[in-house]
Amino acid sequence: MLAALMLAAFTFNTAENLPVGLLEPISRDLDVSVPAVGLLVTGYGATVAVASLPLAHGVRAVPRRHVLTGVLGALMMSSAAAALASSYGVLLAARLLTALAQALFWAVMGPVAVGLFAPGVRGRVLGALSVAGSLALVLGVPFGTWLGRWSNWQLPVGTLAVPALVCLVTVAALLPTSRPDAEPAAYAHHPDARRFATVLTASALSATGAFTGYTYVVTFLGEVGGFSPGALDALLVAFGVACLAGVTLTGAVLDRRPRSALTTAVAVQAVGMLGLYAFGTRPVAAVPFLMLMGGALGPVFMTTQNAMLGCAPGRTDLALAANSGLYNAGIAAGAALGGLILSLAGVRATFLAGGLTTAAACAVLLGERLLRGGRTPAG
Repeated sequence: MLAALMLAAFTFNTAENLPVGLLEPISRDLDVSVPAVGLLVTGYGATVAVASLPLAHGVRAVPRRHVLTGVLGALMMSSAAAALASSYGVLLAARLLTALAQALFWAVMGPVAVGLFAPGVRGRVLGALSVAGSLALVLGVPFGTWLGRWSNWQLPVGTLAVPALVCLVTVAALLPTSRPDAEPAAYAHHPDARRFATVLTASALSATGAFTGYTYVVTFLGEVGGFSPGALDALLVAFGVACLAGVTLTGAVLDRRPRSALTTAVAVQAVGMLGLYAFGTRPVAAVPFLMLMGGALGPVFMTTQNAMLGCAPGRTDLALAANSGLYNAGIAAGAALGGLILSLAGVRATFLAGGLTTAAACAVLLGERLLRGGRTPAG
């Protein structure tokens, strides 16, 4: 069952990011501009940000087996529809359907997955799911990009319907039907409204900070670092590998030190971004700071999701939806802020702004701990 959920996480993340590697083929085939194709990614993230909490609230009484089969069915149909799209409008509609399915998937998948295991290993379960999601950037998107350039963009997009069908059949066959509020991970083990608000704030600030710079990382590495186009491709792969390594290492310690894992991930992201701003003109120094940023990007979201399972003042699925929605809102805000800074002060300044915003997230987490007088409850 966990393997099916991991495959679903991989498939959703691949579907979300695949157009990034296929911008030009889609642009040529549908006769639209590259920025218009870019809206397939921007609109996707905005949809997840807006829809996560309302959708989770709307299905709060529906058994998780039915919800998961529904979202996986939507992923399967939207992937097929996108592959058959003969116009930009149809492709955009298919993408928005996938985004709605993903918004609901990340809200309900966490409680379902961790509820299958003892509380003491739930961090490792979230780590496994995060590894699967990160593999989309390391394997799914690069392979889909290669396949789309070798044949046509429709083939990798439509192929995603196959793993979606496999996951749907597995969930329908193996996941029992039960009341959502009676499941093992339906409620947090240490409800804490103040901790909940702190984590949500840090999550939104971290996402905003990360994507203020990361959205323009290729431009930064080329203009500031002086890397060649071939080196840029290798650095992006290395960034994805660092992200995968980060979630793997964090998952191993998440059950023992959940609060420290979250604070450390945010702090490492801040160090990586500020280091790139300070030393980005020196290629030898820029690479390790880029790897630090990559190694923290996945763990930040994973550790905030884990915190939701520990401190949510109400249902965990609604808390996870709120965190996912705010994180995606931060992604959109970061990309917009970075674009504004890029036009006013240049690409190097985007990493200064992003690093300072991330540092503010770290200060929020540390400030909450100081207000508690050093007490460190779970979550």
